[in-house]
Amino acid sequence: MEWKITDGLTDYNEAVAFMEARVAAIAAGEAEECVWLLEHPPLYTAGTSARIEDLTDPDRFPVYEAKRGGEYTYHGPGQRVAYVMLDLNKRGKDVRGFVKKLENWVIAALAEFNVQGEIRDGRVGVWVRRDDKPLTATGQPAEDKIAAIGLRLRKWVSFHGISINVEPDLEHFSGIVPCGITEHGVTSLVDLGLPVTMADVDVALQKTFADCFQPVDA
Repeated sequence: MEWKITDGLTDYNEAVAFMEARVAAIAAGEAEECVWLLEHPPLYTAGTSARIEDLTDPDRFPVYEAKRGGEYTYHGPGQRVAYVMLDLNKRGKDVRGFVKKLENWVIAALAEFNVQGEIRDGRVGVWVRRDDKPLTATGQPAEDKIAAIGLRLRKWVSFHGISINVEPDLEHFSGIVPCGITEHGVTSLVDLGLPVTMADVDVALQKTFADCFQPVDA
């Protein structure tokens, strides 16, 4: 499997074109699997479940139809995007199980920084409990989203993937209702008080990958 790490900001359309070509090549048995770590310039993407009313500031940043699962998501500098091009023909044709592995991968990577990521029924992505914030209107502990997950499959090869907020401008999320959730906020590793770099996150993602995904021949 190839790990591809790109410095600087990668154009969204260029990233999609690369994924489309690589997924086709993997499906044809002509290329190895790939995880691509990158950053995008500020933009919004609309998943297949996106509602137009959740795009509250449509003229702020470019908006792309992502054709992945999910709703509106922000990508931008300071956010580590991991595009995951894996062959589920060899890893078990279980979409829900694969999403669970992606969630567990994010949680394991966050744990490398002593951050406890959690999953919530009915809410896609990974969340952190904010005991430093006031209780919500319903009396529940405050929670912020730290990572998003959006997936697409073609011939049982995955693309798109995850994004982890390392040190993005969190105000940029205000132009959308992130993933359709209005009652919770967003956070990042730096917002949580951790001086984590993009390189640190890359190391954590690579370190925890093997334990979260079965070997190709399993």
